[in-house]
Amino acid sequence: MPRIYPLEKIRNIGIIAHIDAGKTTVSERVLFYTGVSHKIGEVHTGDTVMDWMEQERERGITITSAATTAFWIPTYENGNKQREHRINLIDTPGHIDFTVEVKRSLRVLDGAVVVFDGVAGVEPQSETNWHYADEYHVPRICFINKLDRMGGNFMKSLASIHERLTKTAIPLQLPIGTESNFSGVVDLLVMKAYEFQGEHGELITEIPIPENMAAEAKKHRHELVERIADTDDALMARYLDGKEIPLDELKSALRRAVIANKIVPVLTGSALKNKGVQFVLDAVVDYLPSPLDLPPVKGTDPASDGAEIFRSASDEEPFTALAFKVATDPYVGTLTFFRNYAGVIRKGSYVLNASKGSQERIGRILRMHANQREEVDEVYAGEIAAIVGLKDTTTGDTLADIDKPIVLEKIIFPEPVIGIRIEPKTKADQEKMGVALRRLADEDPTFRVKGDEETGETIIMGMGELHLDIIVDRMKREFGVGANVGRPQVAYKETITAEAEAEGKYIKQSGGRGQYGHVWLKVKPLERGKGFEFVNAVKGGAIPQEFINPVEKGVKEAMDKGVVAHYPMVDVEVTVFDGSFHEVDSSEAAFKIAGSMALQEAAKHAKPVILEPVMGVQIIAPMDFLGEVTGDLNSRRGRIEAMNDRGMIKVIDAKVPLSEMFGYATEIRSMTQGRGSFTMEFFALETVPRNIEQEIIEGKRK
Repeated sequence: MPRIYPLEKIRNIGIIAHIDAGKTTVSERVLFYTGVSHKIGEVHTGDTVMDWMEQERERGITITSAATTAFWIPTYENGNKQREHRINLIDTPGHIDFTVEVKRSLRVLDGAVVVFDGVAGVEPQSETNWHYADEYHVPRICFINKLDRMGGNFMKSLASIHERLTKTAIPLQLPIGTESNFSGVVDLLVMKAYEFQGEHGELITEIPIPENMAAEAKKHRHELVERIADTDDALMARYLDGKEIPLDELKSALRRAVIANKIVPVLTGSALKNKGVQFVLDAVVDYLPSPLDLPPVKGTDPASDGAEIFRSASDEEPFTALAFKVATDPYVGTLTFFRNYAGVIRKGSYVLNASKGSQERIGRILRMHANQREEVDEVYAGEIAAIVGLKDTTTGDTLADIDKPIVLEKIIFPEPVIGIRIEPKTKADQEKMGVALRRLADEDPTFRVKGDEETGETIIMGMGELHLDIIVDRMKREFGVGANVGRPQVAYKETITAEAEAEGKYIKQSGGRGQYGHVWLKVKPLERGKGFEFVNAVKGGAIPQEFINPVEKGVKEAMDKGVVAHYPMVDVEVTVFDGSFHEVDSSEAAFKIAGSMALQEAAKHAKPVILEPVMGVQIIAPMDFLGEVTGDLNSRRGRIEAMNDRGMIKVIDAKVPLSEMFGYATEIRSMTQGRGSFTMEFFALETVPRNIEQEIIEGKRK
């Protein structure tokens, strides 16, 4: 089947936002207006298309990124089929525990719509997601939602975007009326006003610009044109000469500026009240990039020691794709979602998993629509689809042409911060639990399973209490596994704060051939977040080259179990600089053990400390309870960093150790008569105070 939509008419976009900003509601309207669904689903009634998991509908939150394909003709084209664009849309979660979903989605998307709550403005999670989008250089448009609500304020929300995210945000629209009187928008580019009528706001009616807004609209249009002209020298010259710039030139200059991340357009509306979403779709088509607008994707050649290779978005190039998500579907088995960057992939062909060096056969290819699917025979460059039943492929792997391999940059995921002990309820659950946990760990790179050697128990680790709660719930529903869970435990780490050297000597004589391994290591602290570095500084062949790798392996194994309280060690540089070997008795195993002994010894002398995860916490509470909330934060070793007013509400930003935050959700409700709420995300690893360290070592703290 030939390509139906040319590359310039494809948009791969994601909708990202803080929890409760109205992302899923926006997505549902998008599906309705584009004709994908014939009924609008609502989060509060639990019948949304994009939130299709049972847990999502029950809790009213998005947990997994749902992918869907929709088609859109811009509103100003009056139904001209020639101008129809294909939009691959991903609705991402807003809750911090599922931040991995946002990260991996942004990695494969070309543009993003960032939704803000018109009452709250920029919230913590919108900030985190914005930084992820910066990291991957994703062009964005903003949509300030919920302007119909009490306290909805467009200008205030815009000011918070300027203050906390970017100065480049500029309104393309102004709202007509506020709160319950919000009725439509003024489009500043064309200088026309619109209202949304009909049962679902599907009829867009042009109205005169309200008199009381004419001067304000003029002023903002002037600023907008100036900002656009500022990004293009030719336009700037005409603008300074006082010449009128035609609309199509303004739009194409704005498009170039958005793709180059020089301007972020801001639109507004209320998705729940069906106002403004069609214009968001217009802006997606007009200003967000197609795969052709972006630079070629960069990767390395696995065959020639990491030489750089570039692949542009074209069907003629060798096949290049990135697997960004693995999901288990109860009906079809394992689904691997991928973004095709170049070339064509066909059903029944073989491709190379370049990250692992293994071949995979392409059985069925599906184009996804949330949890429904359509089978296709081929997928072209620039598209997003899913493959059924790949054996070896996990999140972040590159799929490529067998003859022309390439490895794309991997997605780096945050480390888990919390763990709980888990055991099967019955003997029958025992076997099933292992399979279920393995499947769930394949799907989610921030979820880990490990065994406790001392007690023989299974520990599951994740990004927060809700994350692990959902995992246990999914085990029960999808895999029929009953499990008992223990209390949450913090994922502490260890590090060193000084430099030290030590010797590791492993000599064993046991009749016949003995064992001999001897190394000198130096350890040095690295800055936070650098992880582990191994340096080989052995001169003059004191240790033969073939034994260096085993030394590194031994060092890594020893780092899994620190010297203070047996927690994994991080942010350490280890240098092997000397040692000796025996012509006959030296072996890889002996050097591995010697490396492990030397590290343990060196770490003991390098002033080791325990690190704990500290969370960035934002608490929203009425003014009346401020004293109690701050007093409670201080008792939890919290540091209050900022306090702001949001109407009659206080917004407190603080840094609090994770170990002190268990059960806080119940606590904040009882302190504030059920009116307070909080959000929390990982901030950094920090050294534990001495008295607490002692409690951790003695096992009094978990």
